[in-house]
Amino acid sequence: MSSVAQLGAQGATAPALPPLNFSGIIFGSYNFQQSTTPNPLNRQIDNAFIVDRAYLTFRMPAGDHTSIRITTDLYQTSETTPNAYTIRAKYAYLQYDGSKMDNGLQVTGRVGILQNVLIDHEETFWPRYLAQTAVERAGYFSSSDVGLATLVALPNKMGELYATITNGPGYTSREIDRFKDYAVRLSLTPLANNKEMPLLQTFTITAWGYKGATASTFVNGGAATNGSVGSALDRSRAGLFAGIKDPRFVLAAEIAQRHEDGESGANTIASPRATTETSGRLLSAFTVVRPFAFANASGKSPFGIVARYDAVKPTSSTNGFATVPPTDNAYHTAIAGLFWDLSQKAQIALDYQESLASSNGVSNAPPTPSKAYFAHFVVNF
Repeated sequence: MSSVAQLGAQGATAPALPPLNFSGIIFGSYNFQQSTTPNPLNRQIDNAFIVDRAYLTFRMPAGDHTSIRITTDLYQTSETTPNAYTIRAKYAYLQYDGSKMDNGLQVTGRVGILQNVLIDHEETFWPRYLAQTAVERAGYFSSSDVGLATLVALPNKMGELYATITNGPGYTSREIDRFKDYAVRLSLTPLANNKEMPLLQTFTITAWGYKGATASTFVNGGAATNGSVGSALDRSRAGLFAGIKDPRFVLAAEIAQRHEDGESGANTIASPRATTETSGRLLSAFTVVRPFAFANASGKSPFGIVARYDAVKPTSSTNGFATVPPTDNAYHTAIAGLFWDLSQKAQIALDYQESLASSNGVSNAPPTPSKAYFAHFVVNF
């Protein structure tokens, strides 16, 4: 009798495959755009149904202490392609989990397309399906990138330390130069073990820093230039974030600043290259409240209110410009609305959002001025 037949006769079974964990999230909206000019052009007021994102996440063990995660990102294209939607990788990394100590201390390592220093952390407070977080919306950096990361869970539920070394341009772009970006975040939860103040157990205070660099436009020199420029242009950010994320009540605020080097001139004898500096800052605060949850004996309520205000100053100071750029290009983003849980996994929201000059007037301050009403939806599965 063959060995295969013998195994069959003995009732042997093939080794079990590693378990696959599959989950996802889909969110989108119907939006009605209002005019932001005193005399709107014909057909300027617009409306559309949009699927903003569809994230499909696959997780699987890859041996002892190791696992993989792949998250696909289905999004609406802005490129000149015939497809309205396309797909790319948002996360794709190998993770190694060190042994967990009795006090909860654990060190984790990651390599691949992974979470950037802040945005994924802040999205545990803010509902991403309504809008990007303030630092991402203001263009400080992308939510993920390719590189290395380590996550240290601090003992006794006191918080975590997260550090990354990444390419820099973000997950939507390939590597474009030899420079790398370095970032670190320290999140502390000092009241996590205070059972007498349950509402404050999730209180988190976060400090973060991001040291980035990009190559000069003249890195390769060129004909009739003064030669190649190998030095980096600074691209640094830093900030503080604090918040509470109780199921009944979320309240958070942050301050962030950025520093950006640029270049002027054509790197020639007639027009020498010079370095410019631009600094900016932002302030943001938001809340997500379920008011009836405080009066309900179960502590639950399907109804809630959301509000957010960002004050962004892209150019708070400059240096090195022959013609000094204006510093009055501040703008704000305001979001306010109501939401309702359709189920434990699905939610809808009716909200108003605007991005306008800080004086509330019509302006060309970045980003593109907008005023819109939304009907948002999100479903987790």
